[in-house]
This record gives sequence, structure tokens and C-alpha cells, in this order.
Amino acid sequence: MEKKAQLPVVVARIILVGFMGAGKSTVGPLLAQQLRWRFLDADRVLESLTGSSIADIFSQQGEAAFRVREAEIVRDLVREQHLVLALGGGAVETAAVRDTLLNTPETCVVFLKAPLDVMISRCEQQPGADIRPVLKDRERLRSRFESRLPHYLNAHLVIETGTLSAEETSQQILSAVSALLKENTLA
Repeated sequence: MEKKAQLPVVVARIILVGFMGAGKSTVGPLLAQQLRWRFLDADRVLESLTGSSIADIFSQQGEAAFRVREAEIVRDLVREQHLVLALGGGAVETAAVRDTLLNTPETCVVFLKAPLDVMISRCEQQPGADIRPVLKDRERLRSRFESRLPHYLNAHLVIETGTLSAEETSQQILSAVSALLKENTLA
């Protein structure tokens, strides 16, 4: 996302971006339920289509190949109406993804922002955290977060999630976009 995005006039899909542990996969389903929209996690879609885990794709094909597939998935999914989509934390590193997010009409990109230590703590509490080597290399983690931050900040909306529950975060997003929804879909 190269330029600061202006909020779209009409919203037909919401894309959640942010670093791991920001709350995308937790907030997304709640938001989708409240909107009566569908929720998808781009990483889960990619795993389903390839029959491989993200970790396996990284180790067998490399990050560059993964990013190409990820960009294709995002490009296809942002055509859907009434969708809340959570992207992987690194999706914004790819120019094609950033361009797709900011140039697809009726798309609202929401950056779920939290302090890095809060996000790391959330990740450490998730199942399988002990096998995530990225959590052990804090300097590399901080560097990746800082390199992605300018891209995240170009989202249409920035929601501070550090002290909010998933429900409160969902409500803040709804409040910000409710007047812009393509159809009145709120329950």
C-alpha cells in the first residue's frame, strides 16, 4: 500500500491486515457474523488449495513462491462481495497485494494495530507456539514488524487493538464502516 488510502464510498468487503497476533483471525469471524458476511483466512484458503501447510510451502518452495501464490489468492478473493478476509502478516510485503488492496473498489482495508510485545504474547498463548521458530528470534521479529509497519499504516482504517477485546475491536470496525456498507447487512 504505497499511499494513504481514502475510505471507500461504499464497502462490500473488509480486509484485515496486521502482524501475527494482531487479532485478524479472531476478530474476522466475529465481524463477519455481525455483518452476516462470509469470513475467510487467506492462509487457510491457500493451504486448502495446495494441500500443504504454510510452513511446508515455505520450506519446500521458498518464501518467494509462497508470496506469488498468496498474491494470486488475494487477487481472486477480493472480487467477492460480503466478505471479511484476514491476510497473513507478511502479505503487505508484496507490491501486487498492496496494489490489489488499494485499487479494488468497495474494499476497506483495516489495520489491526497493537504493540509488538502484546502480539508476541498473544502468539505464545496459541496452540503450536513452541514450534514457531520465528517467535524465538525477537530481533528478526522486530525487524520484520518495523519493515511492514509503513505498509500497514496505509490502510483505510487503523484500529488500536492492544487493550481491546475481539468484540470491542469488531464493534469499532462496525462503527467506522456501518454507513458505508453496500447494503444494510447489520443484524
